[in-house]
Amino acid sequence: MTTPGSPDRPEASGPGGTGAHDRRGARGSGAEEVSGTRELQAARRHERQDQARRLLGLGQSPGRARRPSRWLDDIRPQTPSDVRLLLPACVAWALTAALLDRPTWVLVLVASAGVVLTVASARWSVRRARPGRRSGRSWVPVVGITGVVIALTLTALVGHRELRGAGTMDELAAQRASVRLTAEVVSDPRVVGGGAERAPATMVRLRVLTVQGRGSVSRVSAPILVFGDERWTQLRWGQRLELAGRLKPAEPGGDVVASVTVRGPPRVVGQPDPVLAGAEHVRAALRAAVDGVPEDAAGLVPGLVIGDTSLTSPDLTADMTEVQMSHLSAVSGSNVSIVLAALIGLCSLLGLPRRLRPVVALIGLAGFVVLARPEPSVIRAAVMGAVGLLGVSSSRRRSALPALGAAIVVLLCYDPWLARSYGFALSSLATLGLLLFATPWGERIGRVLPHRIRSWGPALAIPVAAQVACGPVTIMLQPSVSLVGVPANLAAAPFVGPTTVLGIVTAVVAVVSVPVAHLVAWAAAVPAWLIARVARVAADVPYGAMPWPDGGRGALLLALLTLVLVVSGPRLAWWTRARPLAALAVVVLALSLVVPVGSAAWPVAGWRIVVCDVGQGDGIALSSGPGRAVVVDVGPADPGIRPCLSRLGIDRIDAVVLSHFHDDHVGGLEEVLDGWPVGAVLVTATRDPAAQATRVDRLSSDHHLRPQTLVAGDRLAYGDVSAEVVAPTREIREGSVPNNASLVLLADVGGTTALLTGDAEPELAADARTTLSRKETHPQVDVLKVAHHGSAKQDPHLLADLDAPLALISVGLDNDYGQPAASALTTLQRNGFHIERTDESGDLAVLGHGAELRVARRGR
Repeated sequence: MTTPGSPDRPEASGPGGTGAHDRRGARGSGAEEVSGTRELQAARRHERQDQARRLLGLGQSPGRARRPSRWLDDIRPQTPSDVRLLLPACVAWALTAALLDRPTWVLVLVASAGVVLTVASARWSVRRARPGRRSGRSWVPVVGITGVVIALTLTALVGHRELRGAGTMDELAAQRASVRLTAEVVSDPRVVGGGAERAPATMVRLRVLTVQGRGSVSRVSAPILVFGDERWTQLRWGQRLELAGRLKPAEPGGDVVASVTVRGPPRVVGQPDPVLAGAEHVRAALRAAVDGVPEDAAGLVPGLVIGDTSLTSPDLTADMTEVQMSHLSAVSGSNVSIVLAALIGLCSLLGLPRRLRPVVALIGLAGFVVLARPEPSVIRAAVMGAVGLLGVSSSRRRSALPALGAAIVVLLCYDPWLARSYGFALSSLATLGLLLFATPWGERIGRVLPHRIRSWGPALAIPVAAQVACGPVTIMLQPSVSLVGVPANLAAAPFVGPTTVLGIVTAVVAVVSVPVAHLVAWAAAVPAWLIARVARVAADVPYGAMPWPDGGRGALLLALLTLVLVVSGPRLAWWTRARPLAALAVVVLALSLVVPVGSAAWPVAGWRIVVCDVGQGDGIALSSGPGRAVVVDVGPADPGIRPCLSRLGIDRIDAVVLSHFHDDHVGGLEEVLDGWPVGAVLVTATRDPAAQATRVDRLSSDHHLRPQTLVAGDRLAYGDVSAEVVAPTREIREGSVPNNASLVLLADVGGTTALLTGDAEPELAADARTTLSRKETHPQVDVLKVAHHGSAKQDPHLLADLDAPLALISVGLDNDYGQPAASALTTLQRNGFHIERTDESGDLAVLGHGAELRVARRGR
């Protein structure tokens, strides 16, 4: 029942007044609708303003009620976040990176400016706090904190410089003086590829304690890099050495002050302290415990647990890098988070009081750092892992972003050279992605999962959030966007925790009994093998990577695209559900723009020649029949030609032809001989470098083969492949002797003719041109494999005489040699060659010949 004047019934208007009342009522209703719409728009606008204020830690706008928004809830963190320390930390990070190689007076000037900025902001805050002025927080504290952080980080950089510059180390390095050093090993030795002109070397980082040179002795504390032979691989962390060599100054802004190339074995004069010796004993016991489990698992378990990648095969490392899973093969923040979570969970099971659990976690974290080696990368991973665990803790989530800012500042003060480290950038961004997106995305993923595994949502969201945040920096390292990276990380995520925890148990048990630990290692090997299997399967997916612009331009483009997708993702999902056909049309159009034209699968049907992407080196497969090939050069050991041959489905190799003995052409021989039955090994007559020639002999002998020497005029015939050696006809002592000893082959592969030139320099190229000109019928060459990765040393006369339509360059991405040279590319273009390069297009397959000649690209 209603009363007159109540909102449920309008008052009567008397006879004849109904129409007027209705019109007034209609007008009033329309006004109310407009007013309601305006209020809703204002509320949404105020909400966006409040969200921005909360993100800056400035609180909610006074007098405005917060209106819930389901769309925003899908993309934002579920608790207010304070970035008043994170933003200044990022500013200090950028300044440190920019000023790392600037003079000290510049650093002091900028640090002083930071102090002035802090004082000015403090005075401004005091004035605003006077009676009669409006109170409340503003941007002024953020400015003050920025000044403090800038002054702190740059002062730390000045201090580190002064510490490194103490003594005569810098002066002697600038003079390239011959010195005698006493130093301590501060990294595990690592074998680095030599490339075209250098044999493999062992690189180890040392901290110099004393330096003697030019008649003076001084005590210092300076990091250096030492390059030695294979005997230096036996060094262990913490050993003290004496060595002699010639110093070479490091690049400006580098994290070492000099490098030294030494001859002969290291001279050990002191052993590590008991703590480091105990850590080495545990590492050795873990390696012994995984001996006998499957190869991939034996490499991943020590890598995940203690960062020991010495047992990881190069091809598995290459596959994990290709699908953006390389963070799983070494110590990272995610591994540290798993270790800390396991420790806290164990404390909970044992019933320890809550106040003791952080202490136990910190002790366990310190032990983990010592076990994994207290290198800057491990300390960085430990700090970021602790912050990441804080971010996924429901009771501490609001403190996570300030903790990340503090972690960045502390790490930059500890090691300012991290400011230019890609690893530091990736670790920080991955942690930021976890803090911002792991929880809300995990909840959304959990809603669509079956009820029994709904709790897996956050674990599945972590790799996605990390990869989304790291994408722009990853582009700086490899100009392609992996289309299988996210699915591969999602598929591997459930196995990372079990592998890490069981690996830690294996290491602990191995200290007591290696045989018992071997049984536990088999339990850890199962999830580790599954991780490796995911990486290998994902790496073989056709078109698994999409080409992308490189450098800063590509990084900025991907960052903007990521931001748009994150912000508009829920609306795009709704639009996709509402208009599925239109969404499908957009996806098909996008794929048509990025997928290379050619066969829908790799290898392309009917391929004749494939120039494999082996990095900085050569590796070529000639199809001699179904599942068979003749291989010309095998690339360096890492990654080598093995992944390429696997993708091609090769079952048997009729012959391996090694053009010459440089490592970038013969380094991958062991993987080829281990992976396929090989009919013959054919080599050049000049055994230079001798060490590599001896290695080829040994590997061949181990597989019951004897290398056969080829000379000019020799002919080869294997199935569809026939070839003639056209050079060298003589021993050439000009230029590089090994390069000018390269076997130059004129090959016919099912009708496709190719000139394969190895690393021929102009002298050898002229020799080959003379041989070709003497033939009764000048051969029509379809394909030229450009000599020496497109170096500047090309014979222009040979390039002009060939008249081949296609030039293929096998060259590594961002190599140190500046190859291919601009002059070589200009000469090739001037002579009408169509140029294809492995650093841009990945594996290159040649099909047809003559007018039907074409090339297919696998993509990187």
